[in-house]
Amino acid sequence: MISHRGPFAPGDQAQLTDPKGRRHLAVLQPGKVFHTHRGSIVLDELIGSPEGSVVRSSAGTPYVALRPLLADFTLSMTRGAAVVYPKDAAQILAMADIWPGARVLEAGAGSGALSCWLLRAVGPDGLLVSYERRADFAEIAAANVARFFGGAPPQWQLRAGEFGPGGGQPGAGQPGDPEPGGGRPGGPGRPGEDTGDEPFDRVVLDMLAPWECVGSVARALLPGGVLACYVATATQLSATVEAVRGHGSFDEPAAWESLTRGWHADGLAVRPEHRMVGHTGFLVTARRLAEGVIAPPRRRRPAKGAHDPQAAGWPAPVPPQGGTQGAAGRVVGLPPGPG
Repeated sequence: MISHRGPFAPGDQAQLTDPKGRRHLAVLQPGKVFHTHRGSIVLDELIGSPEGSVVRSSAGTPYVALRPLLADFTLSMTRGAAVVYPKDAAQILAMADIWPGARVLEAGAGSGALSCWLLRAVGPDGLLVSYERRADFAEIAAANVARFFGGAPPQWQLRAGEFGPGGGQPGAGQPGDPEPGGGRPGGPGRPGEDTGDEPFDRVVLDMLAPWECVGSVARALLPGGVLACYVATATQLSATVEAVRGHGSFDEPAAWESLTRGWHADGLAVRPEHRMVGHTGFLVTARRLAEGVIAPPRRRRPAKGAHDPQAAGWPAPVPPQGGTQGAAGRVVGLPPGPG
């Protein structure tokens, strides 16, 4: 396993930052040399050194060596599907209230970025079951998670298959497992129906059409459990909120996005940065009600034509089938929004 404190050891990852703030990620291996555009770095010089040391390249450029934060790692990891940005992952962990020991179902593992955050949140006593419909993306996710944790976490089941309607494809455990499902109770099951792992405390959907899975989520969640959806476009947001609201098994859904802007602070020169992390996706959360309970209708004054797509000039907010899970930020085939 990779060490997270103490001196650098063989197999650890080191984030090397030059004087201009450019970052490089290197895996420390004895006898290896890491090449940059400002010369090469002998990695043996870092092994055994304390974190926060400075190493110089063959051209004399100094590099600060630190272990990468998970936020740094997810932005530099190998990608299949687009990754969930750290700002959105933090919102999911906080607003879905994911705690150590929680049982979480994730649909749309993609490249494994959100899986890393969820695994750290549930801890060794929790359970994360991740579905990814594309086998090639599942392999990338498995490799990324193993790279960050130094191996496959025992509390993780990665299954190649769909969650929700149309599921039921054979699941897949971690690479090298003797049985599907990572050898944990329940096995692959029928995704979206009876996986053998119900009930779950939380369900996180990062997929093209989460509104198609609301019924499956309702069956998988405990009363009081939280559904969190990550979608990219306004049409997806509308379809998801209306599906959750219309199902009747959830409290009133909440929807929002987060924008992050850095600040330049140098003496009296204090101003916003010229660049910011703007829209990456929308988040939708809702709480599961007790079985048989019908949520009282919310009193609201809807805008004229709010529930008449034709009057508003929109196509019906039911996007066509297709796309891939785990790539909410990069989807195609949706109907155009207004304008």
